Amino acid sequence: MSIPSGRPAGRSKPRRARRTDSAGAVYGSLLATSVVATAGTSGEYPRLQLVVLLIITGLVFWATHVYAQLAGERLVGEPWSRHEIRRVALHEWPIVEAAALPAAAVALSGVLGLDYAATAWLAMGVAVTQQVAWACLGAARAGATRGQLATEGVVNLVLGLVLVATKAALKH
Repeated sequence: MSIPSGRPAGRSKPRRARRTDSAGAVYGSLLATSVVATAGTSGEYPRLQLVVLLIITGLVFWATHVYAQLAGERLVGEPWSRHEIRRVALHEWPIVEAAALPAAAVALSGVLGLDYAATAWLAMGVAVTQQVAWACLGAARAGATRGQLATEGVVNLVLGLVLVATKAALKH
C-alpha cells in the first residue's frame, strides 16, 4: 500500500533544502588575497595604495560579474529592467564587501606599528580567514553535515594558502 504523497510509509517529510549563496563573499575574499599577494610596495603611500587597489579591484570585479550575469540571462533583443539590474547588483555585492575587512586591516596596520610586509601578511590572514568563514557559514546554512562543513573549510583554507604560498614565493 502506498501513501498518497508518494513517500514510503514510516518516513518523515523530507527536509526542504535551503539554498544559500556565499559564493560572492568567498570569491571576493580569494580576490582580496590574490591582490595583496601580488601587490608590491611602490610609491610614497603603499598602505593607501593597497587599500585603494583592494576596493577598486572589488568594484571592477563586481561590475564585471553584474554585467556577465545580466548578459548571460538576457533574451536576445530584450532590454534589462532596472529591477533586474538592481537584483543582480545586490546579489553580487558581497564581492565588494569581501574587500572591506582586508582593506581595514591595511588601513589600521600603521596604528599597530606594522611595516608593509607585516601589513600584507595581516591582510592576507584576514582575507583567508573570512573566506573560510563564509564558505563554512554557507554550508552550515544549507544544512551541511559536519563532514561536509569540514570539507568546505579545508578546501577553502587550501585555496587561500595557495595564494599565501604565492606571496611567500614572490618575497615582496
